[in-house]
Amino acid sequence: MKRVVLYLTLVTTLLLVAACGGAAQPTPEKKADAPTAETKTEKPAATSEFKIGVVTDVGEIDDKSFNQSTWEGAEMAAKVLGGKADYIETQSATDYATNIGEFVDDGYNVIITVGFALAGATVEAAKKHPEISFIGVDQFYGPGEAPKNVAGLVFHEDQAGYLAGVLAASMTKSNTIAAVLGTDLVPPVVAFKEGYELGAKATKPDIKFISTYHPGGIDVAFTDPEWGAATTAQAIDQGADVVFAAGGKTGNGGLAEAAQRKGVYCIGVDTDQWLTVPEAHPCLISSAMKLIDKATAELIQLAHDGKFPSGNYFGTVGLAPFHDFEGQVPAELKSKLEKLATDLKDGTVKTGYGQ
Repeated sequence: MKRVVLYLTLVTTLLLVAACGGAAQPTPEKKADAPTAETKTEKPAATSEFKIGVVTDVGEIDDKSFNQSTWEGAEMAAKVLGGKADYIETQSATDYATNIGEFVDDGYNVIITVGFALAGATVEAAKKHPEISFIGVDQFYGPGEAPKNVAGLVFHEDQAGYLAGVLAASMTKSNTIAAVLGTDLVPPVVAFKEGYELGAKATKPDIKFISTYHPGGIDVAFTDPEWGAATTAQAIDQGADVVFAAGGKTGNGGLAEAAQRKGVYCIGVDTDQWLTVPEAHPCLISSAMKLIDKATAELIQLAHDGKFPSGNYFGTVGLAPFHDFEGQVPAELKSKLEKLATDLKDGTVKTGYGQ
């Protein structure tokens, strides 16, 4: 009798389960409604943003010149691409690899290293991480010196310097012009200086120069505005009435000093420093520009689109507008500079630098 009862109970239970369509077991729909932990970890990967990292040299990000222009280019690209940009300010040359490594570990898509001194660390990181695009600002690479995921963003600084030299030689009244410069250990700084002197000589063969490099190493040469101001004051006291300042914050110190002197013109560098160093307005006739922000943004876009170029990528150079000095620059000189900029770009005119 007990066996019959048990049998009937079992049959009844099975019929109830069948009638409910197996509700005692979780259905696929319920799994979709309540994702597992594994499902949740996959979701961010599908919507991850494009990340851009900038590693400066020992110069600070707000140097109103070189590093700042690079950072502005990264921000521009991040905005267009709907991505994220961040930076690390290097405190010591021994931190190059570590700082690059932070962006690598955090999964950044593009890493930009700013300055000639970071070339070695950039190449080493790029070799280990071929999935990341590296942009080396002011890092020129010869054949085979860097892997395919590295682009050296470089400029013809001698051409920008040449234009600045022509302007300076045309505007000087004392026939003596000066240059206050960062270290000669950095090739682009040397190119600016040599181009400046070559352009001035081509305009006035008998012109006199007072060109001075900072005596310190790369770690201090671009962050010493006091030296820049003192060196500029000395050059002006020796008769210079046009000063070209090419040295980050060091150069900015020179611009600020020149602005306090009557009858003196000054020329900025890298970007249109009228927009970044307002204290220089009383003397700032123009700037020898490298359009770093534009070229940086272009390279980031190419990396995003899968069209990243390897080797060297040349950005545009030129003179900034004359702003408040527009009326003091003769129309003939303006026309000359415009034509010269075109001739330098297409190779019709050579600066003579490196020849």
